[in-house]
Amino acid sequence: MKVLVAEDQAVSRHILEVSLRKWGYEVAAAADGTSAWEILQGKEAPQLAILDWLMPGMDGIEICRQLRANPQTRPVYVILLTARSGREDKIHGLESGADDYVTKPFDGDELRARVQVGTRVLELQGALAQRVQQLEEALSRVKQLQGLLPICSYCKKIRNDRNYWQQVEGYISDHSEAQFSHGICPECYAHYVQPELDRLQRDSGKHL
Repeated sequence: MKVLVAEDQAVSRHILEVSLRKWGYEVAAAADGTSAWEILQGKEAPQLAILDWLMPGMDGIEICRQLRANPQTRPVYVILLTARSGREDKIHGLESGADDYVTKPFDGDELRARVQVGTRVLELQGALAQRVQQLEEALSRVKQLQGLLPICSYCKKIRNDRNYWQQVEGYISDHSEAQFSHGICPECYAHYVQPELDRLQRDSGKHL
């Protein structure tokens, strides 16, 4: 997973980059808020971002607000990094759209744990989005069976979208995940099968 590090202090930014790469993450770095925002708007934008609160250009708070204000923006898990440790500051940061809050000077083990939490959250979101897509596709297939279907009055074949006539079970199988097992209903048994059995029995008696 790619992680964006936006930090205007070169030493702190370098420590973050080295640590994240050591933990197995790909890193995109920015020295100011404007560059960070441009990276987040790119095609392969990181899904997880560690943003310094105070930066030249856009600060971390403003980036959070912009991310949350646009519903079309790809979801980004934001960890806000700042020397502000007051209760009001934490509340302000989280209310602005940050998902987590780490104070400077940060502890490496704590930061790693918080990044791992963010990774798990993003993986769960991805799995959920995939499941929703699968359900939408299944619903779309079900909807294909709705509406007016041309059916032959005699043989009961259905005319499909390509203007070919096919058996009912074939049409339904093509437009859904339904499977068929064949049997004989009581009415058809009495109308078709029983007379045939009676005829065979009569013919058998004649030969005797």
